[in-house]
Amino acid sequence: MSYVVESSPLAQQEPASSGPRSGPRGEGVAKAGPRHFLLDRVGLQFVGAFIAATGPLFYYTWDPYASTSLLGMLDAYAGSVASVALGYYVLKRVTAFPTSHAPAAVLPIFAGSFALVLGLLTWFGWRFDAEPVFIGFALSVVWLTAVLFVAERARRRQFALLPIGATLSLMAQPGPQWKVLGAAPTLPSPCDGVVVDLRADIPAHWEQFLTRCVLSGVPVFHVTQAQEMLSGRLDIRHLSENMLTSHDPHHAYLALKRVIDTLAALAALVVLGPLMLIVAALVKLDSPGPALFTQARIRKGGSKFTIYKFRTMKMGAAAPQSRADAMTLDHDPRITRLGAFLRKSRIDELPQVLNILKGEMSWIGPRPEAAPLAEWYESQLPFYQYRHIVPPGISGWAQTNQGHVTDPSDVLDKLHYDFFYIKNFSLWLDLLIVLKTLRTMLTGFGAR
Repeated sequence: MSYVVESSPLAQQEPASSGPRSGPRGEGVAKAGPRHFLLDRVGLQFVGAFIAATGPLFYYTWDPYASTSLLGMLDAYAGSVASVALGYYVLKRVTAFPTSHAPAAVLPIFAGSFALVLGLLTWFGWRFDAEPVFIGFALSVVWLTAVLFVAERARRRQFALLPIGATLSLMAQPGPQWKVLGAAPTLPSPCDGVVVDLRADIPAHWEQFLTRCVLSGVPVFHVTQAQEMLSGRLDIRHLSENMLTSHDPHHAYLALKRVIDTLAALAALVVLGPLMLIVAALVKLDSPGPALFTQARIRKGGSKFTIYKFRTMKMGAAAPQSRADAMTLDHDPRITRLGAFLRKSRIDELPQVLNILKGEMSWIGPRPEAAPLAEWYESQLPFYQYRHIVPPGISGWAQTNQGHVTDPSDVLDKLHYDFFYIKNFSLWLDLLIVLKTLRTMLTGFGAR
């Protein structure tokens, strides 16, 4: 984190004149400056991936020894182009959220787009040589991953801060470079936006400055909006007249999500059923007691349901209604030898497929809390019950960004992540959580 403060203090600022003045600093708004040629030029990224995907097809088309027919090559062209277009569209939508890492998302997203498009073409009887298509897929992934990686390393976001109200609190947010504007404000070049506390009393000359920013095409953000955009957290401090309706999740996507959850759960039972039987047997061999652990949790609407997990603790280690026993601590001595591995790999969550089939949970959503903990948090944290407006999930936005927490101060941060998820409830955010969950399963981040 770094920031620049202009030399003139706020107390010495002079009101701007009624019209823009001449001179590079007298204009009041400097031009935003050139954008980074790799990070901000969508055409370069997309066209490069398109050429990389179709390049091998050109070679195979004109190879006199190639066995593929011309019609088959045309099918391969169409499939590759459609796969790149779909993959790039999904990539831009998914990585538009904070805490996403675009270079790491290229491979899984493009693998999914190529598999989906080429699978559909094969289903409808299109025939093509898989070798050049696979080579094109690999080249497009390498190209786009490298371009986005170089762009992220070469281009750091820069924001200008108006020294009014709570705006300067943003300087504690790591990542971008902050520039506090002085009496003769000059924006950094390039400038990703100007941040101001719109709830504070804004002097007339700063209002004129913000107007010129908007007219010049420079984005202007409220401080809480910028905080949300950079951190992936939404801090609700009070109820407004439209807060509940504006953050109400889309019911159309809720219905679609339910269909996706059910189909995925049925497929998971077929594919993972044998593994779950093996794990259940290992749990019983590892320590005395049943293979499954059940506990009362809170679902959508605030009602209780029984959650299923593979048992990872010794029998009798937790009282059912104990708030303290419901908390899992670092290096918890109650966890069995096998249980530590099951928790780190998240395999202990697999029986919750049954909860999904029963409609009590989703694959993605705020993690359901144990009933004693939820009742305690409701008494300690304002708006805690608001997280029950969407179905709970096996994995969620808070879990992939923060990990497992139990202290009320940490749970408040977790609640802000849940509010962000509810506000941005969509297929694209769910896909990003899926990608981050795969990272969690590989690294063990957040497991206890």
